[in-house]
Amino acid sequence: MADLTAECLQRIQAQPPDSLDLGADSIRPAYHGLSLLNVPASLCRWLGAEPLAHSPLDLPVLDDLVEGARQVLVVLVDAVGLRRFQRWIDGRAASLNPLLSHGHLAALTSVVPSTTSAALTSLWTGRSPAEHGVLGYEIFLKEWGMITNMITHAPAAFDGRAGLLYTAGFDPERFLPVPTLGPRFRAAGIETHGFLHYSISGSGLSRMHYADVNLHTFAGVPDLWVGVRHLLATPIARPRLVWVYYGGVDGLSHRHGPDSEQAEVAFAAFAQAMVNECLDQLPAMVARETVLLLLSDHGQVATPMNAHMELRNHPDFLRLLHMHPTGENRLAYLYPKPQRAGDIRAYLNQAWPEAFTPLQAPSALEQGLFGPGEPAAVAADRLGEMILISHGEAYLWWAQKENPLLGRHGGLSPDEMLVPLLASRLG
Repeated sequence: MADLTAECLQRIQAQPPDSLDLGADSIRPAYHGLSLLNVPASLCRWLGAEPLAHSPLDLPVLDDLVEGARQVLVVLVDAVGLRRFQRWIDGRAASLNPLLSHGHLAALTSVVPSTTSAALTSLWTGRSPAEHGVLGYEIFLKEWGMITNMITHAPAAFDGRAGLLYTAGFDPERFLPVPTLGPRFRAAGIETHGFLHYSISGSGLSRMHYADVNLHTFAGVPDLWVGVRHLLATPIARPRLVWVYYGGVDGLSHRHGPDSEQAEVAFAAFAQAMVNECLDQLPAMVARETVLLLLSDHGQVATPMNAHMELRNHPDFLRLLHMHPTGENRLAYLYPKPQRAGDIRAYLNQAWPEAFTPLQAPSALEQGLFGPGEPAAVAADRLGEMILISHGEAYLWWAQKENPLLGRHGGLSPDEMLVPLLASRLG
């Protein structure tokens, strides 16, 4: 096994600087070969689909590993950052170590923002957040006149009322300004499958992503891996892509913290079931034809409860804004009132010294923080005028409800931005 993480991290850190001041502890996304944005182009190359606009992964050893394989199993475990993955495989998740002996472990960056809605949309379009326009968990949709939750497709202030935008004409299958990968794979004759928990199989985000994908639902981890094993073992008539999304670690990391025992145990149990109930039981011929990619969309950073980070306790700050912030608690988008940007910076320095780095949103978009390519026409409106990069344990909480999260993501810290990519030939 080649552990490529040190080399990858060196290359990520050595990227040419730009004029954006992101703060000393921030990771710039490596969009030109070592990021999630590059994974779809590699899948197209390996499976025989038409090339995408952006470059594939700049990891030639993976091309050698995949040579001759007929099916690729992509397993995305939400919210497993690189550092925690490395620690967990040395502990409770040691069941993954045999896979490491037959493959490679690399480090990639997430996209900006480092959040599921943006990252998964990049993975299923091959386009950057700037291009596809899904720029956060909660974004201002000017065309619908509201701040929208981009997973539930409902007003961000509403709980448990998914899909309310559909009554206003919002169509998730047509919302994105760029095409998704399912039709591209179908045109290339690639058999494409996705495994999702039944609770999200019809979610707004899923409806945006999985056109022309054969969807399979599962109720629990054993159900998932038995189903994946049966599919992988069916005769392969044409190239096959099998996608698995698992969100359990993310939920526990939000609730208990990313370094919690609960998060580690959930990941270890998931990995153990994958190995025991699926990979180790594949026929030898099937295993030889199969490549596994295990990765994550982003990590998380621990954010202990802190009332000082809750904007209900800062009415003077809110009076400087047209509306509450949008985006992510760790990467907030601000809409200042006219001539109040300087006052906002002064308030940040006084109330939260060194906790946030403000950026002008147009400059961040122009200089590629949200990715290469021509930005979507709606991107600038969705970013506001000012972006706040969080440092350390800082965040902003603006929702009019209790703040329950002990782990968050969306920002540019190493724990949020750096994710693992384990690639292994199964036989």
